[in-house]
Amino acid sequence: MLARLATAAVFATLAAAPYAQTPASTHWPTKDGLYTIANFRFGTGETLPELRLHYLTLGTPHRDAAGHVDNAVLLLHGTGGNDTNLIAPSFSDVLFGPGQPLDITRYFLIFPDDIGHGHSSRPSDGLHMRFPHYDYDDMVRSQHQMLLDGLHVDHLRLILGTSMGCMQSFVWGETYPDFMDALMPLACLPTQIAGRNRMMRYMNIQNIKLDPAWMNGEYTTEPLQALRADAELSFVMGSAPLYQQKQAPTRDAAEKYIDAQLARSIAALDANNAIYYWDASRNYDPSPHLDRIKAPVMWVNSADDFINPPELGIAEKLAPKIPHAKFVLIPISDATRGHGTHTLAAVWKNYLVELLAESEKKPQ
Repeated sequence: MLARLATAAVFATLAAAPYAQTPASTHWPTKDGLYTIANFRFGTGETLPELRLHYLTLGTPHRDAAGHVDNAVLLLHGTGGNDTNLIAPSFSDVLFGPGQPLDITRYFLIFPDDIGHGHSSRPSDGLHMRFPHYDYDDMVRSQHQMLLDGLHVDHLRLILGTSMGCMQSFVWGETYPDFMDALMPLACLPTQIAGRNRMMRYMNIQNIKLDPAWMNGEYTTEPLQALRADAELSFVMGSAPLYQQKQAPTRDAAEKYIDAQLARSIAALDANNAIYYWDASRNYDPSPHLDRIKAPVMWVNSADDFINPPELGIAEKLAPKIPHAKFVLIPISDATRGHGTHTLAAVWKNYLVELLAESEKKPQ
């Protein structure tokens, strides 16, 4: 567990960046799990003889009179993250304790490592660029199978997702509309990844592929120039100007800050894994079928999110298409961290409380 927490700390280096979040807290009694799917078929038609899905859990499943788990919560991490990201103190210490919204004495919390991430099957295991080209649909479908056959959970009290997990929340709501009581997507838009968002992802992919040291994915040492470019652009994507100005108010402080951040981020990256991270969103677009979502939705973005800028007006256009949705745009403040506000539970905790109350099933 200490090794896993150290890995989480490395991933946590770039404040508010898409795949860098705060370190996991050490005091939560998580349990490791592994579920293997034989001959998993991806949306591209590619197959993997064994798809390993690693996950953590907190709390204890409760079963109703019919034997069904009725207190499970699925918590989904962001691009390049892992199953420890949402055990960060800024998230877990605000939500998981006694009397808190996701009190682990009341709820059974499930934290999956998505395909290509953490300790689940990924390109860096050995297949490199021959690894199946997964997408968000594959991730959600594999999560669904893991829940049903691995954990014997056929219904969820809540799905809460951050960034990529936010996007997966919308996919979940459309694909399995009766599987959950509530959805809380944090920091995303339910529409095709286009415009500047896709441009930035495409630049990250091309920066790696065009580095001669990448060698079509068969490198023996990481292509460091490409990884530096990836880390730099990722930092910009997740940046929060107000916060970073306060963290580095002088030229020297700014240079020292970014040198340290980039060094730690680069050390955590694998080039092939990164290509797959960014490309997984290539065909994401839940916008045509948002009306299929049945569960109450509390959708929260922040106004200083560079990846999902509010001035596009996309959220205001799409939210009315979701039958039971509330869209919240958190204003910029000393408490927000740009895109990374999704992991600062104190900022939006009251909206989670509201959602849980609204979606609670009343006794018959």
